Amino acid sequence: MKKLAVLVSGRGSNMTAIINACEQGTLSASVELVISNNEDSLALELAQEKNIDTCHLSSCTHADANLLDIAMQQVLASHNIDIVLLAGFMKKIGPKTLSAYKGRLINIHPSLLPKFGGQGMFGLNVHNAVIDAGEKETGVTIHLVDGEYDKGAILAQTAVAVGVEDTPESLAAKVLKVEHVLFAETIQKIIDGSIILPAN
Repeated sequence: MKKLAVLVSGRGSNMTAIINACEQGTLSASVELVISNNEDSLALELAQEKNIDTCHLSSCTHADANLLDIAMQQVLASHNIDIVLLAGFMKKIGPKTLSAYKGRLINIHPSLLPKFGGQGMFGLNVHNAVIDAGEKETGVTIHLVDGEYDKGAILAQTAVAVGVEDTPESLAAKVLKVEHVLFAETIQKIIDGSIILPAN
């Protein structure tokens, strides 16, 4: 049984989908830890209700970025985490944590990368950009995390059609449904060996 940590900044709907998949047995893993850079994140409350360990780590808890990086690495290690999932986490991962979990840090992004990725491309910003560009399709990408925003190796993608009537909000809702399914499916494929992560 693989031990997962989820890093999240906001409401944590993808986190909830992962927890539900674990509870339902469609994902042979357990969420052992939820970390947020936002101490008021609803995700922390939801995780606590499930008796999952939580941790707030941010510039408020560690003004020095190096110490923040060390703290994240240490709390992940203390829970013997196998795979770290970024589910709407809005901060860059520090170099020590990146190194310790190289090839085991996985992010979900609401577009078909490499399109509409990079700094500032999150949430409705992505869906606005897709519609403004006149794209006929968008989608979801699961990828490894490296030192640059949304540049890590792509593990899985699913396309979503963009309708002429779509608004950023309606497109976000369509994409989110796919996110919930693809994230859990991809993690399970990693666990059962269908997707091979690079060696550390």
